[in-house]
Amino acid sequence: MARPLRVALGQVNAVVGDIAGNEERIADLIDSAREESAQLVAFPELAITGYPPEDLLLKEHFLADARAAVERLAARAQGIVAVVGFPERAADVYNAAAVLAQGRLAGIYRKQSLPNYGVFDEVRYFQSGTRPAVIEVDGVTVGLTVCEDIWQPGPPMTEETLAGASVVLNLSASPFQAGKALEREQMIAQRAKDSVACVAFCGLVGGQDELVFDGHSVVIDHEGVVIARAPQFAEHLLVATIDPTAARAARLRDTRRRPAARGIEPQVDHLGAFTVLGDEDAPAPGPAGEVADLLDDEAEVYAALVTGLRDYVHKNGFGKVVLGLSGGIDSTLVALVAVDALGADRVTCVIMPSPHSSPGTQADSRALAANLGLRVLELRIEDLMGRYDALLADVFADVDPDITEENLQARIRGNLLMALSNKFGWLVVTTANKSEMSVGYSTLYGDSAGGFAVIKDVPKLLVYRLVEERSRRDPVSPVPDEIVTRPPSAELRADQRDDDSLPPYETLDAILEGYVEDDLGREQLVARGLDADAVDRVIGLVDVAEYKRRQQPPGPRVTSRAFGRDRRMPITNRYGG
Repeated sequence: MARPLRVALGQVNAVVGDIAGNEERIADLIDSAREESAQLVAFPELAITGYPPEDLLLKEHFLADARAAVERLAARAQGIVAVVGFPERAADVYNAAAVLAQGRLAGIYRKQSLPNYGVFDEVRYFQSGTRPAVIEVDGVTVGLTVCEDIWQPGPPMTEETLAGASVVLNLSASPFQAGKALEREQMIAQRAKDSVACVAFCGLVGGQDELVFDGHSVVIDHEGVVIARAPQFAEHLLVATIDPTAARAARLRDTRRRPAARGIEPQVDHLGAFTVLGDEDAPAPGPAGEVADLLDDEAEVYAALVTGLRDYVHKNGFGKVVLGLSGGIDSTLVALVAVDALGADRVTCVIMPSPHSSPGTQADSRALAANLGLRVLELRIEDLMGRYDALLADVFADVDPDITEENLQARIRGNLLMALSNKFGWLVVTTANKSEMSVGYSTLYGDSAGGFAVIKDVPKLLVYRLVEERSRRDPVSPVPDEIVTRPPSAELRADQRDDDSLPPYETLDAILEGYVEDDLGREQLVARGLDADAVDRVIGLVDVAEYKRRQQPPGPRVTSRAFGRDRRMPITNRYGG
């Protein structure tokens, strides 16, 4: 009878390129896992280097430094087995899992399924592994996999379980998008049931440029039941006690696997058998592990935005952020996220009234800032607008006023925010949402100017839902009611409303979801019941604005198809629709 196996999953927020810092954090968690009586501790995919390290992987010295960190960590693996993700430099470069035991690097497993879609470019950097691998810890056979290895049914997980693994580790750096937590958990449960094995999934957490990782480490038994789950969007050491005999007993009662298992064991690498506990020792009885609740839809997206901004600021060494506060719903959401990510003392709001700014939006801006405890700078731009108009008067004399004058107003504001950034080292966070960016409804070098675009992947209707989600958390909402109920407007001309220039956001967001995220064509969108004229107009606006989006700041990805490293369209492009 195999004894219970106590497993710890180190859900770390690794910093790309900070090999020494990541090594220190992993070392501390190895010690913590040992103190929790864990026999086995796992860390995420490429935890040593952070994910994704991109072209750092093309540097020999970077790979050598990563290997040296693994060798040093091996010395800490006394009285426990640790499995750590790192880039292995051999004849080629592999996305690998190092097995550390008995004070040495005892073995290496190489990831076999390399994703090369969406935000992933692993084929650019890595060679595929070819051999499944297992280890034995106190008599329990454990299969080793890395992220994509289990996203499709089949090898290497099936081969490892056919060779006797009743527990399968998965080291992962699985980027967040709305709804993915539940999808991921359902996938893992299916793999566990298919292979009649417990799956221990260790996820990366934190923000890295445009990607956000939600952690969501989880242990799922052979029946697909969650027996332990870490909280999302937080560093955590999840400890769970697994009963390997349950899966083994289930296999005895179901003989359908026997033909497939014949002859499979020689095809699987056995990287070592390690004894952690003495003959009389056993994990303490009790529940398998803690089970944190999953966040609901709006709460997890809001948490992703907070994580993305917080880590971009911290990891890049900024002290404070600054944003233009207009009294509109978009800058309201950005202010809320900034306060929750950094604290009110690290956020400065700038109110920049123009002749077209309504008294209502100005009053709401000040009320919101006061409710959140934010520092406010007021820079009136009427005189600056007049000077620009006077300077250009002769050049523009024979041309009627148009969007040019509106853009000048936005660019004045962008210039002032960047001046504050230069002078005080504040990061400018921009306030354009995905719906606006999709159709070019933002001013290049104006409201799009800045260092981090917090809501660039948040459609307009979701912006409203996220503000509502955040407002529910306080006994009294900090957001004035008029910000939510007022028709949206950029206020760049008198009596302007967004729906003067764009279809209603209910229509716009539906078209954008189909065209941008689902890659549907015109006829498919019209077949969905969307207005044909609106579809033609929106498609044209999206296509012509590609050059503008290439010049936008990075921002957190929360949908299935974000602009930037995810959706990649040519600027010079004559294919319409």
